[in-house]
Amino acid sequence: MPQFSQVCQILRSTLALGQLPLTEDTPLLGSLPELDSMAVANLIVALEQHFGFEVRDDEISARHFATVGTLASFVASKMALS
Repeated sequence: MPQFSQVCQILRSTLALGQLPLTEDTPLLGSLPELDSMAVANLIVALEQHFGFEVRDDEISARHFATVGTLASFVASKMALS
């Protein structure tokens, strides 16, 4: 998944995580206090701007934000449609 490292960097910068180690299994929603509802919105905007796709409201699901890996998979699926 070529976007994985870019997704990690966007997570770090958007959530001010510094150099927190992130793996595909790193839990996000419900585990990172930095990832509140406002941060989710900011993260979506950052991903849209970086990768050049649009996320519709009906596509936003907690399952996409379960782990870094599920978020990266969501980005990959959006990239495949672009």
